[in-house]
Amino acid sequence: MPRRFDLVVFDWDGTLIDSAGAIVACIQAACRDLGLPVPEDERARHVIGLGLADSLAHAIPGLPESEYPRVAARYRHHFLACDATLPLFPGTEEMLQTLRGRGHTLAIATGKSRAGLARALEQTGLKRFFDATRCADQCAPKPAPDMLRELMVELGTDTGRMLMVGDTSHDLEMAANAAVAAVAVSYGAHDAARLATFAPLALVHSTRELSGWLAANA
Repeated sequence: MPRRFDLVVFDWDGTLIDSAGAIVACIQAACRDLGLPVPEDERARHVIGLGLADSLAHAIPGLPESEYPRVAARYRHHFLACDATLPLFPGTEEMLQTLRGRGHTLAIATGKSRAGLARALEQTGLKRFFDATRCADQCAPKPAPDMLRELMVELGTDTGRMLMVGDTSHDLEMAANAAVAAVAVSYGAHDAARLATFAPLALVHSTRELSGWLAANA
């Protein structure tokens, strides 16, 4: 079957790796360490995928920007203690292998830092599957379209031949801002009802379902 999309771009946290719960816990632990108001799970979960400034502005309303580095340092302390143990969602490696075998170019667009993504790709052994990546400290973070636009230029793809796969409204809004098609996964940070409001091409509920959809439609 001919390919509909040449380039498939994946979010990382909550899409390929089961990290949303750990991120929420680390945000809350950082706040406790510093005596700051601890955000409820839903508020902390909402910020997954955003850049640092946007994340902290939402998770801890009213926090002075001068305090962002302290919170970020405590978050990293907690996250580094657990990130090596975070599992890929079942079937992730096989899905990526199948896509590469069909000739798709693969990339990542993530709210992680470059150093954080590099560490994660090394720990999971997935680095070999991806031709390019964009992180929140390289260009304007989600939901701005910059990550996808830069990947299009780097990898020689236009909007009609590119697909974004993500688990948050930020991923889907970024895709819409870049005029790129998107598939949503409900097993990560944001729930199916919120994702459905963006009218993605598909809303899937497991990596197995995502792999099947991609095989039939991408």
